[in-house]
Amino acid sequence: MLIQHLEKLTLLDFPGRVAAVVFTYGCNLRCPYCHNPELVTQGVKEDLLLSENDVISFLQTRRNVLDGLVITGGEPTVHKDLIAFIRKVKKVLPNLQIKLDTNGTFPEKVAQIIEEGLVDYWAMDIKYAEELYQQGLNGGMKAMHIKESIEMIKNSGTEFEFRTTVMKGLHDSEVMKKIGLLIKGSPVYYIQNFRAGKSIDPTLDSSKSYTSQELNEFAEIVGKYVDRVEIRN
Repeated sequence: MLIQHLEKLTLLDFPGRVAAVVFTYGCNLRCPYCHNPELVTQGVKEDLLLSENDVISFLQTRRNVLDGLVITGGEPTVHKDLIAFIRKVKKVLPNLQIKLDTNGTFPEKVAQIIEEGLVDYWAMDIKYAEELYQQGLNGGMKAMHIKESIEMIKNSGTEFEFRTTVMKGLHDSEVMKKIGLLIKGSPVYYIQNFRAGKSIDPTLDSSKSYTSQELNEFAEIVGKYVDRVEIRN
């Protein structure tokens, strides 16, 4: 697995836990607003790569400090050895909780991870309304894959969140309604505003961001379908 970076301590990325974060390189999508282009399109930095053993050794030294490990990217599920890595971590540190960030495009891996009980908290990015996946955005991912992952995560018996980064030109009131229908019945949904500065598409600027009022309107729309909506800026 290509591990490009290790954040040794975070109080923000794993709700209620003190955690470390590993950032994997590579993603099967090309979202223009992605704020981690160095993990998607800029090539692997060989001199910065960490081995799985490097990460596990570090976690062992912090076993009395850390409650959790966040695995993010990029897209972790593009890596064939992701599941084996989580197994290793769980074997060495059985009390360490795992949070996995994913775009949900590999439902077969989601299913296996749930079946083995390897993840304690899921965070799935809902990119668009269902038909936009189908129309060819981001490589023509099948909408059915997204729906399968959503349903499996909802029924996994673990903590989870769904979230969307919203950007003008891609998300509007109708899209947010359709996203709400996709995740209907979920306990929490997070709306994240597009932040100009560092993205896969360098031409994007702050004109693509929404105002606080517009974000609140989106929250009201999705709030009809889920228990709670929060806005992250």
